[in-house]
Amino acid sequence: MSAIKFIWKVWLRLNFLTRDVDNDYVAEVSTTGKKALRNADIARLIKESGSELKYETLLSILDQGDRIIREKLQEGHSVLTGCCRFTPRVTGTWIGANAKFDAAVHQIALDIVPSAEMRAALKEVGVEVLGVKDGGAYVGLVTDTATGLADGTVTPGDDILVEGDRLKIAPDEAGLGVFFVDAAGAAVPVTRRLTQNDPKKLIVRVPALAPGQYTLRIATRFSNSKTFLTEPRIIEYGKLLTVP
Repeated sequence: MSAIKFIWKVWLRLNFLTRDVDNDYVAEVSTTGKKALRNADIARLIKESGSELKYETLLSILDQGDRIIREKLQEGHSVLTGCCRFTPRVTGTWIGANAKFDAAVHQIALDIVPSAEMRAALKEVGVEVLGVKDGGAYVGLVTDTATGLADGTVTPGDDILVEGDRLKIAPDEAGLGVFFVDAAGAAVPVTRRLTQNDPKKLIVRVPALAPGQYTLRIATRFSNSKTFLTEPRIIEYGKLLTVP
């Protein structure tokens, strides 16, 4: 058994998937003081670890590696890195032996599973439960209403159901609303009026997003009192959303 070298601190939140169970929780890894690392951060860390290569060279290698992985996956290859295995997959139901691909029914996707090296690394991680995360604003679950799935996939042009607390977009003013933030940090706003805009539920029309992964971001001045917050509150879903 591997010795524990790292600790993930987690908060417990009510499990929205088991609505008939009152005392069921899921763990949310605390990201306080942490940020999502990009190639620029990884290149800097490699340089700081003692690499003799220039920072610009390291960053170029990382970016080129990502490009080649994307291209090989587009060609239908499986790709195994030291962190995970990417396997091409097409989802959906096929009716009849002569069925053709239908973009309205089928989706091009990837299966992503940890590599052996990553599974071994995770055995060195322990968990500390901080308790139940009460109060505050949060997104607990996002469901794609087109497919009924809550696995993180979303369908452009269709609605998602966003559940949590203190989510209502208010007041109606510039800078507030729902946004999809891509890997480069560019935020795509939801411009269509929300079908539902309540403290615990939003129904949001997904914009025409390009395939990729996005962070769901909500900006609102809503509070539980009659007075709006002075500054916008930013709420982000802890799970990346994927447009296949």
